[in-house]
Amino acid sequence: MTAQSGKDMLLKLDQTGSGSFLTVAGLRTKQLAFNAASVDTTDAESAGRWRELLQGGGIKRASVSGSGIFKDKSSDAQVRELFFGGTIRNWQLILPDFGTVEGPFQIVALEFAGDHAGEVTFELALESAGEIGFTAL
Repeated sequence: MTAQSGKDMLLKLDQTGSGSFLTVAGLRTKQLAFNAASVDTTDAESAGRWRELLQGGGIKRASVSGSGIFKDKSSDAQVRELFFGGTIRNWQLILPDFGTVEGPFQIVALEFAGDHAGEVTFELALESAGEIGFTAL
């Protein structure tokens, strides 16, 4: 696989819950992180007193974050409405030449910043709110 352009990584939100996805415009950076908590099953009889983990146990989660500038009234308004409503909606993160991650997420952080000599920027953070699927390209 060759190097991929970061601009081709897209974050899309399901506008109405009907599967109609809208690209969140103006994002300059995007990040996806998967985490899985382990379940420690170590006891006094564990071999060599080494830690033992429960296979398949624990809670899995995905986090998405991004930052950018305002470019599109429609997606900007949707993001604000979802945050202030605490609404869980399906989102897609498209990773070029890799696949698509899709599932329910909630916006857990929305931040705005502005420099005297620059544009207003925003940052958002999403946390998974259910099972996440992956479709390879």
